Amino acid sequence: MLIRRTLRMITALTATCTVALTGAITGGAGTAQADQAQTAAQKQLLYYNHAYSVVDRETADAVENSAYLRDFANFEVRTTTGGGMTWKGRYLKGRETYIELFSEGDLPGQDALYGSAGLAVSAERAGDLAKVTTELAALGISDPAKYRQTRDFGDGVPIPWFDTIRTTGEQYEAFDPWAMEYFEEYFADPRSQTEPASHTGDVSRERYLPDTYADRLMRDITYIRIGVPARDLANTIPLLKAGGLDVTVTGGGVIASSGGTTIQLDSVAREQAGLKQVSMSLNRAVETRHEERIGRSTLAVGPGARAEWTFDAPQ
Repeated sequence: MLIRRTLRMITALTATCTVALTGAITGGAGTAQADQAQTAAQKQLLYYNHAYSVVDRETADAVENSAYLRDFANFEVRTTTGGGMTWKGRYLKGRETYIELFSEGDLPGQDALYGSAGLAVSAERAGDLAKVTTELAALGISDPAKYRQTRDFGDGVPIPWFDTIRTTGEQYEAFDPWAMEYFEEYFADPRSQTEPASHTGDVSRERYLPDTYADRLMRDITYIRIGVPARDLANTIPLLKAGGLDVTVTGGGVIASSGGTTIQLDSVAREQAGLKQVSMSLNRAVETRHEERIGRSTLAVGPGARAEWTFDAPQ
């Protein structure tokens, strides 16, 4: 109706109609772009949660005792018991994402070896992990390995922590990727010290992590690069695709976009495996560049609102 009326008036009101029609077209395009962005967001089921890596003892000790890291990030050295295991990790935690570092020998079995690493991608909405299982079936993985992790806060009474799925139950060589979804029971337990839900089905990373990051410089992890053996990389790609990440397979590995975090996994021999680089956004810009040598790694902060942490290649 509006178009017919506009056409009848076009001779007398050419300029006005041109502006109006241009605005209508622009608005329509903007609406379409917004709808496409929303659809893309709905398709993504998994997001970068955290990664871990086993570093050399010198670096692990330097991280653990670094006064600078305690000012730079929400930093914690914590011993955790869950699923019948106990482990000591060194954590740098942001608003939604974090990194966990172990020393050689901290973990049992092959995970104790230098260069062992893992990647967790998690659901933000309750029920999305089940959708990932469906997507994996469409990719030919009809029976993913499932595991329920519990946590013991020290009183001998474990509570459900999160569910996980992996593309295979076979032993990995050096890199363990998994998808996960937190339990509402965990959030409801006051010992978890987590935040209240912002909406129904909220099992998000932001709810899980404390807001202590706001008092530090580090905000979130924006990029992570890990060397991964070829067999482990092949088992990782279907999981990332099923989670709706934007996955690009290159000649040397894979690059996956997960919301605000880019994940780069390089295909390498086992002796070259492990964490290579972490980039982080900051809560505020800094004017000058600061370099902090931490064991066999270098954390460069600024200029601007970003930091880059690089780890020396294996000797």
